[in-house]
Amino acid sequence: MAYSASSPPSLVAQRIGGGGQLWYYASTDANTDVDAAGYFTNGVDLGMVVGGQVTVVDTDASPPTIGFAGINVVGASTTDITNATAATDSD
Repeated sequence: MAYSASSPPSLVAQRIGGGGQLWYYASTDANTDVDAAGYFTNGVDLGMVVGGQVTVVDTDASPPTIGFAGINVVGASTTDITNATAATDSD
């Protein structure tokens, strides 16, 4: 599926004075789709910055898949994150 700017990532935390950011993004897209180059199209509008971190959740995987990625490009029409490192769950 394609990214929809009507369901953007949420800014969870930001360091006072700028810099480090933590974002949360949940969708039915696989983490490998979300971390593809140019998936996010409105990072500048959202205030994303290079060096921020994104928690990516695939909500329709069973169990949900969680990954962690860094923001490495923020441009006028595209924002890119690194390949998401999967969080593993062992019970």
